[in-house]
Amino acid sequence: MHFVWGGASRADAVALIETVPSARDAPPTELALHPVFRLSPFSAPPFSLPPRAVGLGFSISGRRSTYDLPVSEDISPKPDLADIRKRIDALDDEIQRLIGERAQLALDVRTSKGALEGGVDYYRPEREAQVLRRVIERNEGPLSDSVMLRLFREIMSACLAQQEPMKIAYLGPEGTFTQQAVYRQFGHSVQAIAMASIEDVFLQVQAGEADFGVVPVENSTQGMVTHTLDMFLNAEVKICAEVELRIHQHLLTHAKSLTEIERVYAHAQSLAQCKHWLRANLPEAELIAVSSNAEAARRVRTSPESAAVAGAHAAEVYGVPVLFGNIEDHVDNTTRFLVLGRALLEPSGDDKTTLLVAGADGPGALFQLLEPLARHGINMNRIESRPSRQGRWDYVFFIDVDGHVTDPNLKAAMAELEGDARMVRVLGSYPRAVLGKLPETG
Repeated sequence: MHFVWGGASRADAVALIETVPSARDAPPTELALHPVFRLSPFSAPPFSLPPRAVGLGFSISGRRSTYDLPVSEDISPKPDLADIRKRIDALDDEIQRLIGERAQLALDVRTSKGALEGGVDYYRPEREAQVLRRVIERNEGPLSDSVMLRLFREIMSACLAQQEPMKIAYLGPEGTFTQQAVYRQFGHSVQAIAMASIEDVFLQVQAGEADFGVVPVENSTQGMVTHTLDMFLNAEVKICAEVELRIHQHLLTHAKSLTEIERVYAHAQSLAQCKHWLRANLPEAELIAVSSNAEAARRVRTSPESAAVAGAHAAEVYGVPVLFGNIEDHVDNTTRFLVLGRALLEPSGDDKTTLLVAGADGPGALFQLLEPLARHGINMNRIESRPSRQGRWDYVFFIDVDGHVTDPNLKAAMAELEGDARMVRVLGSYPRAVLGKLPETG
Protein backbone atom coordinates (compact mmCIF):
# COMPACT_ATOMS: atom_id res chain seq x y z
CA MET A 1 0.00 0.00 0.00
CA HIS A 2 1.31 3.43 -0.93
CA PHE A 3 1.07 6.18 1.75
CA VAL A 4 1.26 9.72 0.40
CA TRP A 5 0.73 11.33 3.81
CA GLY A 6 3.36 10.20 6.29
CA GLY A 7 1.59 11.73 9.33
CA ALA A 8 -1.13 9.07 9.32
CA SER A 9 -0.77 6.08 11.59
CA ARG A 10 -1.23 2.57 10.20
CA ALA A 11 -4.24 2.04 12.51
CA ASP A 12 -5.94 5.13 11.06
CA ALA A 13 -5.29 3.94 7.52
CA VAL A 14 -6.67 0.45 8.19
CA ALA A 15 -9.77 1.90 9.87
CA LEU A 16 -10.49 4.11 6.87
CA ILE A 17 -9.94 1.35 4.32
CA GLU A 18 -12.12 -1.16 6.18
CA THR A 19 -14.93 1.41 6.45
CA VAL A 20 -15.24 2.24 2.73
CA PRO A 21 -15.75 -0.64 0.24
CA SER A 22 -14.23 1.24 -2.70
CA ALA A 23 -11.03 1.75 -0.73
CA ARG A 24 -10.98 -1.81 0.56
CA ASP A 25 -11.24 -3.29 -2.94
CA ALA A 26 -8.82 -0.91 -4.70
CA PRO A 27 -5.38 -2.16 -5.83
CA PRO A 28 -2.76 -1.00 -3.29
CA THR A 29 -0.71 0.77 -5.95
CA GLU A 30 -3.70 2.98 -6.90
CA LEU A 31 -4.69 3.96 -3.35
CA ALA A 32 -3.34 7.09 -1.69
CA LEU A 33 -4.26 8.70 1.64
CA HIS A 34 -4.48 12.43 2.25
CA PRO A 35 -5.16 14.65 5.28
CA VAL A 36 -8.53 16.36 5.82
CA PHE A 37 -7.99 19.88 7.12
CA ARG A 38 -10.20 22.28 9.05
CA LEU A 39 -9.29 25.90 8.36
CA SER A 40 -8.82 28.29 11.25
CA PRO A 41 -11.02 31.43 11.18
CA PHE A 42 -7.72 33.38 11.30
CA SER A 43 -6.09 31.58 8.37
CA ALA A 44 -6.38 34.64 6.15
CA PRO A 45 -3.68 37.35 6.20
CA PRO A 46 -2.35 39.01 8.24
CA PHE A 47 -2.66 36.17 10.78
CA SER A 48 -1.93 33.12 8.61
CA LEU A 49 -2.53 30.47 11.24
CA PRO A 50 -1.96 26.96 9.81
CA PRO A 51 -4.97 24.73 9.12
CA ARG A 52 -5.56 21.84 11.51
CA ALA A 53 -5.59 18.24 10.27
CA VAL A 54 -8.68 16.50 11.61
CA GLY A 55 -9.11 13.35 9.51
CA LEU A 56 -8.06 11.05 6.68
CA GLY A 57 -9.35 10.83 3.15
CA PHE A 58 -8.22 8.73 0.19
CA SER A 59 -7.99 8.89 -3.58
CA ILE A 60 -8.05 6.09 -6.15
CA SER A 61 -6.10 6.68 -9.36
CA GLY A 62 -5.98 10.40 -8.63
CA ARG A 63 -9.72 10.83 -7.93
CA ARG A 64 -10.28 12.43 -4.50
CA SER A 65 -12.95 10.71 -2.40
CA THR A 66 -15.51 12.50 -0.26
CA TYR A 67 -15.03 9.99 2.55
CA ASP A 68 -13.01 10.91 5.59
CA LEU A 69 -12.39 9.45 9.03
CA PRO A 70 -11.28 11.26 12.22
CA VAL A 71 -7.72 10.41 13.15
CA SER A 72 -6.91 8.78 16.46
CA GLU A 73 -4.60 11.56 17.60
CA ASP A 74 -3.55 15.08 16.68
CA ILE A 75 -1.31 14.65 13.65
CA SER A 76 -0.89 18.32 12.79
CA PRO A 77 2.72 19.46 12.60
CA LYS A 78 3.85 21.02 15.87
CA PRO A 79 4.27 24.79 15.41
CA ASP A 80 7.38 26.62 16.52
CA LEU A 81 6.98 28.38 19.91
CA ALA A 82 8.73 31.53 18.74
CA ASP A 83 6.42 31.68 15.72
CA ILE A 84 3.36 31.27 17.96
CA ARG A 85 4.47 34.15 20.16
CA LYS A 86 5.12 36.31 17.14
CA ARG A 87 1.60 35.68 15.86
CA ILE A 88 0.14 36.38 19.33
CA ASP A 89 1.96 39.72 19.40
CA ALA A 90 0.59 40.57 15.97
CA LEU A 91 -2.92 39.65 17.09
CA ASP A 92 -2.57 41.75 20.26
CA ASP A 93 -1.52 44.75 18.17
CA GLU A 94 -4.53 44.30 15.91
CA ILE A 95 -6.96 43.77 18.81
CA GLN A 96 -5.72 46.93 20.52
CA ARG A 97 -6.05 48.93 17.31
CA LEU A 98 -9.61 47.69 16.79
CA ILE A 99 -10.62 48.47 20.38
CA GLY A 100 -9.29 51.99 19.92
CA GLU A 101 -11.27 52.31 16.70
CA ARG A 102 -14.42 51.10 18.47
CA ALA A 103 -13.88 53.62 21.27
CA GLN A 104 -13.63 56.43 18.71
CA LEU A 105 -16.86 55.28 17.07
CA ALA A 106 -18.54 55.37 20.49
CA LEU A 107 -17.48 59.02 20.76
CA ASP A 108 -18.86 59.61 17.27
CA VAL A 109 -22.21 58.21 18.43
CA ARG A 110 -22.31 60.85 21.15
CA THR A 111 -21.50 63.55 18.61
CA SER A 112 -24.21 62.38 16.24
CA LYS A 113 -26.82 62.44 19.02
CA GLY A 114 -25.95 66.00 19.98
CA ALA A 115 -25.84 67.56 23.43
CA LEU A 116 -27.92 65.33 25.69
CA GLU A 117 -28.22 65.24 29.46
CA GLY A 118 -25.55 62.66 30.25
CA GLY A 119 -24.40 59.08 29.92
CA VAL A 120 -27.91 57.79 30.52
CA ASP A 121 -28.98 59.29 27.19
CA TYR A 122 -26.33 57.33 25.32
CA TYR A 123 -26.79 54.00 27.08
CA ARG A 124 -29.46 51.93 25.35
CA PRO A 125 -30.07 48.55 27.04
CA GLU A 126 -32.04 47.28 24.05
CA ARG A 127 -29.15 48.07 21.68
CA GLU A 128 -26.59 46.42 23.96
CA ALA A 129 -28.77 43.32 24.24
CA GLN A 130 -28.74 43.04 20.44
CA VAL A 131 -24.94 43.39 20.35
CA LEU A 132 -24.44 40.71 23.01
CA ARG A 133 -26.81 38.28 21.27
CA ARG A 134 -24.70 38.67 18.14
CA VAL A 135 -21.58 37.86 20.19
CA ILE A 136 -23.13 34.52 21.10
CA GLU A 137 -24.27 33.84 17.53
CA ARG A 138 -20.78 34.53 16.13
CA ASN A 139 -18.82 32.62 18.73
CA GLU A 140 -17.13 29.52 17.30
CA GLY A 141 -14.79 28.88 20.26
CA PRO A 142 -12.50 27.91 21.73
CA LEU A 143 -13.56 30.52 24.32
CA SER A 144 -16.99 29.83 25.83
CA ASP A 145 -19.99 32.09 25.29
CA SER A 146 -19.72 33.27 28.89
CA VAL A 147 -16.10 34.38 28.46
CA MET A 148 -16.85 36.16 25.18
CA LEU A 149 -19.83 37.94 26.71
CA ARG A 150 -17.72 39.10 29.64
CA LEU A 151 -14.99 40.44 27.34
CA PHE A 152 -17.43 42.38 25.17
CA ARG A 153 -19.33 43.65 28.21
CA GLU A 154 -16.17 45.29 29.56
CA ILE A 155 -15.18 46.72 26.18
CA MET A 156 -18.62 48.29 25.79
CA SER A 157 -18.53 49.61 29.36
CA ALA A 158 -15.14 51.28 28.85
CA CYS A 159 -16.20 52.84 25.54
CA LEU A 160 -19.38 54.28 27.06
CA ALA A 161 -17.54 55.74 30.07
CA GLN A 162 -14.97 57.76 28.08
CA GLN A 163 -16.42 61.13 28.99
CA GLU A 164 -18.32 60.47 32.22
CA PRO A 165 -19.07 57.13 33.93
CA MET A 166 -22.73 56.45 34.59
CA LYS A 167 -23.95 56.49 38.19
CA ILE A 168 -25.64 53.24 39.19
CA ALA A 169 -27.45 53.05 42.54
CA TYR A 170 -27.74 49.60 44.09
CA LEU A 171 -28.78 47.93 47.32
CA GLY A 172 -25.57 47.98 49.36
CA PRO A 173 -23.28 47.80 51.12
CA GLU A 174 -20.23 47.06 49.00
CA GLY A 175 -19.72 43.35 48.42
CA THR A 176 -23.37 42.33 47.97
CA PHE A 177 -24.74 40.18 45.18
CA THR A 178 -26.60 43.27 43.96
CA GLN A 179 -23.25 44.97 43.34
CA GLN A 180 -22.22 41.93 41.32
CA ALA A 181 -25.42 42.35 39.29
CA VAL A 182 -24.42 45.97 38.59
CA TYR A 183 -21.09 44.86 37.11
CA ARG A 184 -22.78 42.01 35.26
CA GLN A 185 -25.09 44.45 33.49
CA PHE A 186 -22.93 47.57 33.11
CA GLY A 187 -19.33 46.36 33.38
CA HIS A 188 -16.80 47.85 35.76
CA SER A 189 -16.45 51.28 34.10
CA VAL A 190 -19.36 52.78 36.05
CA GLN A 191 -19.71 54.54 39.37
CA ALA A 192 -21.55 52.06 41.59
CA ILE A 193 -23.28 53.84 44.49
CA ALA A 194 -24.30 51.71 47.48
CA MET A 195 -27.65 52.62 49.03
CA ALA A 196 -29.01 51.61 52.43
CA SER A 197 -32.38 50.36 51.20
CA ILE A 198 -34.38 49.35 48.15
CA GLU A 199 -36.50 52.47 48.63
CA ASP A 200 -33.40 54.66 48.43
CA VAL A 201 -32.47 53.08 45.08
CA PHE A 202 -35.91 53.91 43.66
CA LEU A 203 -35.74 57.48 44.97
CA GLN A 204 -32.23 58.08 43.58
CA VAL A 205 -33.33 57.02 40.10
CA GLN A 206 -36.63 58.89 40.23
CA ALA A 207 -34.91 62.11 41.31
CA GLY A 208 -32.23 61.81 38.62
CA GLU A 209 -29.42 61.50 41.17
CA ALA A 210 -28.54 58.12 39.63
CA ASP A 211 -28.73 57.22 35.96
CA PHE A 212 -29.97 53.71 36.72
CA GLY A 213 -30.64 51.53 39.74
CA VAL A 214 -30.37 47.80 40.41
CA VAL A 215 -32.59 45.98 42.92
CA PRO A 216 -33.34 42.29 43.61
CA VAL A 217 -36.82 41.13 42.68
CA GLU A 218 -36.89 37.33 42.84
CA ASN A 219 -34.93 34.31 44.03
CA SER A 220 -35.48 30.87 42.56
CA THR A 221 -35.68 29.22 45.99
CA GLN A 222 -37.06 31.98 48.23
CA GLY A 223 -39.57 33.66 45.90
CA MET A 224 -40.35 37.32 45.29
CA VAL A 225 -38.74 40.30 47.00
CA THR A 226 -42.04 41.90 47.96
CA HIS A 227 -40.53 45.24 49.03
CA THR A 228 -39.29 45.78 45.48
CA LEU A 229 -42.76 45.07 44.07
CA ASP A 230 -44.43 47.39 46.57
CA MET A 231 -42.18 50.29 45.55
CA PHE A 232 -43.66 50.21 42.04
CA LEU A 233 -47.08 51.19 43.41
CA ASN A 234 -46.04 54.84 43.71
CA ALA A 235 -42.58 55.25 42.16
CA GLU A 236 -42.24 56.93 38.77
CA VAL A 237 -39.59 54.62 37.29
CA LYS A 238 -39.44 52.10 34.46
CA ILE A 239 -37.86 48.65 34.23
CA CYS A 240 -35.06 48.86 31.65
CA ALA A 241 -33.43 45.43 31.91
CA GLU A 242 -33.24 42.26 33.96
CA VAL A 243 -30.14 40.49 35.27
CA GLU A 244 -29.98 36.85 36.33
CA LEU A 245 -27.17 35.94 38.71
CA ARG A 246 -26.32 32.41 39.80
CA ILE A 247 -25.87 32.62 43.57
CA HIS A 248 -23.08 30.61 45.17
CA GLN A 249 -22.84 30.94 48.93
CA HIS A 250 -19.51 30.36 50.70
CA LEU A 251 -18.51 29.97 54.33
CA LEU A 252 -16.07 32.81 55.10
CA THR A 253 -13.93 32.67 58.23
CA HIS A 254 -10.43 33.03 59.62
CA ALA A 255 -10.97 29.78 61.54
CA LYS A 256 -8.93 26.82 60.36
CA SER A 257 -11.67 24.23 60.95
CA LEU A 258 -15.40 23.99 61.58
CA THR A 259 -14.84 23.05 65.22
CA GLU A 260 -13.49 26.55 65.93
CA ILE A 261 -16.65 28.32 64.70
CA GLU A 262 -19.10 29.44 67.40
CA ARG A 263 -21.46 31.68 65.40
CA VAL A 264 -22.46 32.31 61.78
CA TYR A 265 -23.60 35.68 60.42
CA ALA A 266 -25.66 35.99 57.23
CA HIS A 267 -28.66 37.64 55.68
CA ALA A 268 -31.83 35.78 56.66
CA GLN A 269 -32.42 34.67 53.08
CA SER A 270 -28.91 33.24 52.83
CA LEU A 271 -29.37 31.34 56.08
CA ALA A 272 -32.51 29.82 54.57
CA GLN A 273 -30.69 28.94 51.34
CA CYS A 274 -27.97 27.07 53.28
CA LYS A 275 -29.97 25.69 56.20
CA HIS A 276 -29.36 22.00 55.43
CA TRP A 277 -25.60 22.46 55.08
CA LEU A 278 -25.41 24.55 58.23
CA ARG A 279 -27.49 22.06 60.19
CA ALA A 280 -25.32 19.15 59.05
CA ASN A 281 -21.92 20.81 59.49
CA LEU A 282 -22.40 23.44 62.22
CA PRO A 283 -25.24 22.09 64.38
CA GLU A 284 -24.01 23.85 67.55
CA ALA A 285 -23.18 27.23 66.02
CA GLU A 286 -25.38 30.24 66.71
CA LEU A 287 -27.01 31.56 63.51
CA ILE A 288 -27.34 35.36 63.50
CA ALA A 289 -29.29 37.23 60.81
CA VAL A 290 -27.85 40.58 59.71
CA SER A 291 -28.81 43.21 57.13
CA SER A 292 -26.70 41.78 54.30
CA ASN A 293 -24.08 39.17 53.53
CA ALA A 294 -21.56 41.97 53.07
CA GLU A 295 -22.28 43.10 56.63
CA ALA A 296 -21.77 39.49 57.75
CA ALA A 297 -18.34 39.41 56.07
CA ARG A 298 -17.43 42.75 57.65
CA ARG A 299 -18.26 41.43 61.13
CA VAL A 300 -16.02 38.37 60.91
CA ARG A 301 -12.92 40.23 59.72
CA THR A 302 -11.52 40.40 63.25
CA SER A 303 -13.41 37.52 64.86
CA PRO A 304 -11.70 34.15 64.22
CA GLU A 305 -14.41 32.21 66.08
CA SER A 306 -17.10 33.61 63.75
CA ALA A 307 -18.06 32.83 60.16
CA ALA A 308 -20.14 34.51 57.48
CA VAL A 309 -22.26 33.15 54.65
CA ALA A 310 -21.52 35.33 51.62
CA GLY A 311 -20.29 35.33 48.05
CA ALA A 312 -16.74 35.36 46.72
CA HIS A 313 -17.01 39.08 45.98
CA ALA A 314 -17.66 39.84 49.66
CA ALA A 315 -14.74 37.61 50.63
CA GLU A 316 -12.47 39.64 48.36
CA VAL A 317 -13.77 43.03 49.46
CA TYR A 318 -13.48 42.32 53.20
CA GLY A 319 -10.42 40.08 53.10
CA VAL A 320 -11.95 36.98 54.69
CA PRO A 321 -10.82 33.53 53.44
CA VAL A 322 -13.28 30.97 52.08
CA LEU A 323 -13.22 27.83 54.23
CA PHE A 324 -15.94 25.99 52.29
CA GLY A 325 -17.39 26.97 48.92
CA ASN A 326 -20.80 26.45 47.31
CA ILE A 327 -22.67 25.55 50.49
CA GLU A 328 -26.10 26.49 49.11
CA ASP A 329 -28.66 23.67 49.30
CA HIS A 330 -29.76 24.09 45.66
CA VAL A 331 -27.07 24.26 42.97
CA ASP A 332 -29.30 26.22 40.59
CA ASN A 333 -29.96 28.97 43.15
CA THR A 334 -30.49 32.11 41.04
CA THR A 335 -31.53 35.67 41.84
CA ARG A 336 -33.19 37.95 39.33
CA PHE A 337 -32.52 41.69 39.51
CA LEU A 338 -34.27 44.60 37.81
CA VAL A 339 -32.52 47.59 36.27
CA LEU A 340 -34.49 50.78 36.94
CA GLY A 341 -34.51 53.82 34.69
CA ARG A 342 -36.79 56.68 33.74
CA ALA A 343 -37.77 55.90 30.13
CA LEU A 344 -39.60 53.18 28.21
CA LEU A 345 -37.26 51.39 25.80
CA GLU A 346 -37.56 50.57 22.13
CA PRO A 347 -37.93 46.89 21.13
CA SER A 348 -34.77 44.75 21.15
CA GLY A 349 -36.24 41.77 19.31
CA ASP A 350 -36.51 39.50 22.37
CA ASP A 351 -38.35 41.35 25.12
CA LYS A 352 -40.48 40.99 28.21
CA THR A 353 -43.12 43.37 29.54
CA THR A 354 -44.17 43.86 33.16
CA LEU A 355 -47.68 45.15 33.84
CA LEU A 356 -49.26 46.45 37.03
CA VAL A 357 -53.00 45.76 36.92
CA ALA A 358 -55.90 46.29 39.31
CA GLY A 359 -59.05 44.36 38.48
CA ALA A 360 -62.64 45.48 38.83
CA ASP A 361 -64.60 44.28 41.85
CA GLY A 362 -66.83 41.24 41.54
CA PRO A 363 -66.77 37.57 40.56
CA GLY A 364 -64.43 36.60 37.75
CA ALA A 365 -62.29 39.75 38.07
CA LEU A 366 -59.00 37.89 37.68
CA PHE A 367 -60.32 35.92 34.72
CA GLN A 368 -61.27 39.18 33.01
CA LEU A 369 -57.67 40.36 33.38
CA LEU A 370 -56.07 37.20 32.01
CA GLU A 371 -58.52 36.20 29.27
CA PRO A 372 -57.50 38.94 26.76
CA LEU A 373 -53.86 37.89 27.10
CA ALA A 374 -54.68 34.26 26.34
CA ARG A 375 -56.99 35.12 23.46
CA HIS A 376 -54.34 37.25 21.76
CA GLY A 377 -51.67 34.57 22.17
CA ILE A 378 -49.63 36.38 24.83
CA ASN A 379 -47.48 34.06 26.94
CA MET A 380 -47.59 34.92 30.64
CA ASN A 381 -44.42 34.13 32.62
CA ARG A 382 -45.45 35.21 36.08
CA ILE A 383 -48.28 36.72 38.10
CA GLU A 384 -47.91 38.01 41.64
CA SER A 385 -50.51 39.68 43.85
CA ARG A 386 -49.80 42.41 46.39
CA PRO A 387 -52.04 44.53 48.65
CA SER A 388 -52.94 47.77 46.91
CA ARG A 389 -52.74 49.78 50.17
CA GLN A 390 -55.96 51.51 49.11
CA GLY A 391 -58.41 49.41 51.10
CA ARG A 392 -58.78 46.20 53.03
CA TRP A 393 -58.45 43.06 50.90
CA ASP A 394 -57.85 45.13 47.79
CA TYR A 395 -55.07 43.70 45.61
CA VAL A 396 -53.08 44.55 42.51
CA PHE A 397 -51.35 42.11 40.17
CA PHE A 398 -47.85 42.19 38.73
CA ILE A 399 -47.87 40.30 35.42
CA ASP A 400 -44.81 39.42 33.31
CA VAL A 401 -45.50 38.55 29.67
CA ASP A 402 -43.43 37.85 26.56
CA GLY A 403 -43.11 40.61 23.98
CA HIS A 404 -42.82 44.38 23.77
CA VAL A 405 -45.68 46.73 24.50
CA THR A 406 -45.55 47.92 20.88
CA ASP A 407 -46.13 44.39 19.49
CA PRO A 408 -49.53 44.27 17.73
CA ASN A 409 -50.91 41.34 19.75
CA LEU A 410 -49.88 42.83 23.07
CA LYS A 411 -51.23 46.24 22.07
CA ALA A 412 -54.60 44.66 21.26
CA ALA A 413 -54.70 42.77 24.56
CA MET A 414 -53.72 45.93 26.45
CA ALA A 415 -56.56 47.86 24.83
CA GLU A 416 -59.05 45.32 26.15
CA LEU A 417 -57.42 45.26 29.58
CA GLU A 418 -57.72 49.01 29.88
CA GLY A 419 -61.45 48.70 29.24
CA ASP A 420 -62.00 46.03 31.89
CA ALA A 421 -59.52 46.92 34.66
CA ARG A 422 -59.51 49.73 37.20
CA MET A 423 -55.84 50.39 36.47
CA VAL A 424 -53.27 49.24 33.92
CA ARG A 425 -49.68 50.50 34.03
CA VAL A 426 -46.74 49.41 31.92
CA LEU A 427 -43.81 49.15 34.32
CA GLY A 428 -41.44 48.43 31.46
CA SER A 429 -40.73 46.59 28.23
CA TYR A 430 -37.13 45.42 28.36
CA PRO A 431 -34.68 42.91 26.86
CA ARG A 432 -34.79 39.37 28.15
CA ALA A 433 -31.67 38.63 30.21
CA VAL A 434 -28.73 37.90 27.90
CA LEU A 435 -26.01 37.98 30.54
CA GLY A 436 -27.91 35.40 32.54
CA LYS A 437 -26.03 32.92 30.34
CA LEU A 438 -22.90 33.73 32.29
CA PRO A 439 -22.18 31.34 35.16
CA GLU A 440 -21.46 32.93 38.52
CA THR A 441 -18.57 31.87 40.70
CA GLY A 442 -19.34 33.67 43.93
